[in-house]
Amino acid sequence: MASRRGGRGQEESGTPTFTEQARRRQLIECTIDLISTKGYPGTSLSAIAEQAGLSKAAVLYHFSSKDNLTRATLDHVLGEFTAYVAERVAAAPDPRDAVIAYVRAMIGYQQAHRRHVRVITEMLLDDHGGTRLKTPGSHDTAGRMQSLADLLTAGQQAGRFRSFDPVTVSLAVGGAIDGVISHWLTHPELDLDAAADELERFTLHAIGAAGSGDR
Repeated sequence: MASRRGGRGQEESGTPTFTEQARRRQLIECTIDLISTKGYPGTSLSAIAEQAGLSKAAVLYHFSSKDNLTRATLDHVLGEFTAYVAERVAAAPDPRDAVIAYVRAMIGYQQAHRRHVRVITEMLLDDHGGTRLKTPGSHDTAGRMQSLADLLTAGQQAGRFRSFDPVTVSLAVGGAIDGVISHWLTHPELDLDAAADELERFTLHAIGAAGSGDR
């Protein structure tokens, strides 16, 4: 009997076949579409099945419940987001540029993937305004705040940044980014590119990075 790991359609090794992987990806994309347009409460298994052109039973073959499918969807979105930011930070030549890359990537990804932002806010936040977490203390989604704190610590150790508590500053910068994105979601006329410029200057001044007045 094939083993189950989130669904029944796997080989005996537990690894989904190519066809099964493609179907799971299709279901995740349909879930992203529905959550981003109808919200999490309005996204049912029946609606996902209809969007994918499948029966509800076929959806349950790959994902045993709505919670299972939506969690896989959130994991997919967060994985794409994290990889995008990490790639750009890794390409930065020094600590100052790495912090700039982090801020720019955080804004840039969300600007280009508005549907993904809606999935994150719908599933992690208890209100549609993007301010109250369902699970207090879970703000460090996918370790993004800790990643920034690590960048700030590296910059301090290299003598590039002033002395400060990296965790506190990473929370402040992350909160500023979240605030701008939250406002943009409800006021799409906001010039997000200009906002990213301001966030870059804000961050460089906060950490005392050399050349913070250059931009």
